[in-house]
Amino acid sequence: MADYQSLTIPDSSLTLTDQSLTVPDSSLTLTDHSLVIGQEFPDVETCRRTLKDIAIALHFDLRIVKSDRSRFIAKCSKEGCPWRVHVAKCPGVPTFSVRTLHGEHTCEGVQNLHHQQASVGWVARSVEARVRDNPQYKPKEILQDIRDQHGVAVSYMQAWRGKERSMAALHGTFEEGYRLLPAYCEQVRKNNPGSIASVFATGHDNCFQRLFVSYRASIYGFINACRPLLELDRAHLKGKYLGTLLCAAAVDSDDALYPLAIAVVDVESDENWMWFMSELRKLLGVNTDNMPRLTILSERQQGIVEAVETHFPSAFHGFCLRYVSENFRDTFKNSKLVNIFWSAVYALTTVEFESKITEMVEISRDVIPWFQQFPPQLWAVTYFEGVRYGHFTLGVTELLYNWTLECHELPVVQMMEHIRHQLTSWFNDRRDMGLRWTSILVPSAEKRILEAITDSRCYQVLRANEVEFEIVSTERTNIVDIQSRVCSCRRWQLYGLPCAHAAAALISCGQNAHLFAEHCFTVDSYRETYSQMINPIPDKSLWIDPGEGAEGGGAKVEITIRPPKTRRPPGRPKKKI
Repeated sequence: MADYQSLTIPDSSLTLTDQSLTVPDSSLTLTDHSLVIGQEFPDVETCRRTLKDIAIALHFDLRIVKSDRSRFIAKCSKEGCPWRVHVAKCPGVPTFSVRTLHGEHTCEGVQNLHHQQASVGWVARSVEARVRDNPQYKPKEILQDIRDQHGVAVSYMQAWRGKERSMAALHGTFEEGYRLLPAYCEQVRKNNPGSIASVFATGHDNCFQRLFVSYRASIYGFINACRPLLELDRAHLKGKYLGTLLCAAAVDSDDALYPLAIAVVDVESDENWMWFMSELRKLLGVNTDNMPRLTILSERQQGIVEAVETHFPSAFHGFCLRYVSENFRDTFKNSKLVNIFWSAVYALTTVEFESKITEMVEISRDVIPWFQQFPPQLWAVTYFEGVRYGHFTLGVTELLYNWTLECHELPVVQMMEHIRHQLTSWFNDRRDMGLRWTSILVPSAEKRILEAITDSRCYQVLRANEVEFEIVSTERTNIVDIQSRVCSCRRWQLYGLPCAHAAAALISCGQNAHLFAEHCFTVDSYRETYSQMINPIPDKSLWIDPGEGAEGGGAKVEITIRPPKTRRPPGRPKKKI
């Protein structure tokens, strides 16, 4: 009877209350954990894993009697229990098959939650599907899920190591990621001609220092269709080897973020910011001279300020208002002052701005030295010389935060691929969306123009000549020049869209206000922004061996890039006090 008997659980021993076993992402039942005489396995390792899974599922300890290239013999570890299996290699083929099987247990099995077979390797296999779908799967979630689904307790360290092993099996190790960077850059350039991708190492042991990537599709869209506005920011990576992610991003016609260049550096430093802006300048090349002067927004840290002044000396470099306003709020801790401060930020004329400053000084004279630290020329609309198009805070900050959150568990090549996949998805979705629009302007601009037209109905229009108009309201009188596209309220020239005064003037002389928006707000411009494709990168198995002559900072050299020395220290990070 025992020779062809399936593995069973006698009524007097192990029982399953619901007659089924549940494991992650599957619905395996007891029959899935059965063995029969003649059952085959492709190799002895598969056999070993299968028996380990069965032992854990049925809560008994397995003891391996013999394991070599030709046979595998195991028994129940409880003395006197007859359960035993003998698997042997089949002649002439690589497979193994079950030769003998005693499938009944007479022991009580494992009576607690701990199981010898629940090794780190078993944990890695158990969570692989879940980790593939969710790299943020936390060790504490792993150990809880294993306890709930398998009735087995594993330690936090087992769960952590199991996830790390599973991530390495799915994505490769962190060390392999750095080693593959030269070949990856070659693939970016090869499959997306005109793109820039370069990696740099430092020291005699070729430790990773810098990586710069910008796709031709992004470069083309920025130069030919985006407004001349760039946001700069960084986010610190929290993976095994730390590092910092740098990004320069533009804004498309419909106010969506448009990443132009991404870099990974070993540490955030003035030197690395100088290098990043140098690469950005090379990327734009002679095209920068043909563009209007750039407006660059950042937190204006010293290293960024010096880098911008060196490589973009003609650019207007303004503060991110989130950074400035938070500093103001934390310095004065007065909600009334903060509200007046924001009114000063949005003031369109010097008269409005100075009146708000007077109000603040009356509350606290300490604002005067604060203004010396944060000059209004770098953040106030009325004094800032560049055109921010209504962008006061950095959208790129949130994007970088999301990328680091989603990718900190991934090797550097996988992280860059995650970013490329997101860029590709954005380009495809926005390209399709732009083709469906039938208006002159993109939706966000269309909405603001319609609001301006609605507001314009309460104004009286007096025409001075062919191009100049006097717009009279109960509050003030504004002068509009439709040829120069300026209004004395300054909103038209600061935001790139006709204000209500301009709309009143244009409508009075039979013009379409939509046609007087800057070209960057048109649907045609939007379509041009996303007209190019970001092409896929083949699987890494098809790349050349980076040791066969890959790029390491611009030249073909035999180089193996090693991880940076900025490795994350062991243990739980200290809490900030």
